[in-house]
Amino acid sequence: MSTAPTASPDTDGSILGQRSALLARNWWVVALRGAFGILFGVLTLLLPGVTLVSLVYVFAAYLLIDGALAIAAAVRAARAGERWGLLILEGIVDLVGAAAMVAIPGLAIVFFIYLVAGWSIVSGVFEVVAAFQLHLDHGRWWLVLAGIVSIAFGLLIAIAPIAGAIVLAVWIGAYAIVFGTMLLVLGFRLKSRHQAAA
Repeated sequence: MSTAPTASPDTDGSILGQRSALLARNWWVVALRGAFGILFGVLTLLLPGVTLVSLVYVFAAYLLIDGALAIAAAVRAARAGERWGLLILEGIVDLVGAAAMVAIPGLAIVFFIYLVAGWSIVSGVFEVVAAFQLHLDHGRWWLVLAGIVSIAFGLLIAIAPIAGAIVLAVWIGAYAIVFGTMLLVLGFRLKSRHQAAA
């Protein structure tokens, strides 16, 4: 009795399979985003006495890098004929947030906590939605977990907006390290799936 070869999840031809394969090919973008998140978190924890204005600029730089990487991933997806809407939207939200913080730093201090909370919640929702466009064996639950951490962090910041700058810096640093680590793990899992498919 002969058995027909089964298609790999990376090559099954479905939209889910195509998206998973595309993300696996671009594993380095996910890993790089995770590495930048960890770097941002470590710098924030090492410099807890930094003023809130400086923290605004550091966070704006992080948003700029994260947004540029998200848009780069969207461009690669568009060239491959894949869906790119969520990635480009996330990148634009990041870039607009960075521009607003640099343009009006005085006002940004007042709204900084709420901007961080809103960005974290929106970004987390996008991560959770994007996770369900991946196969389970491509690390779907790592992306879901990263999104949940992001949403929880945003809600905590919104509930306690009068937290001191040092406490906020510690929260942001811890969040960035946890979120970055999850993206880094996801990136290397995607790399192994890409190598296995190749």
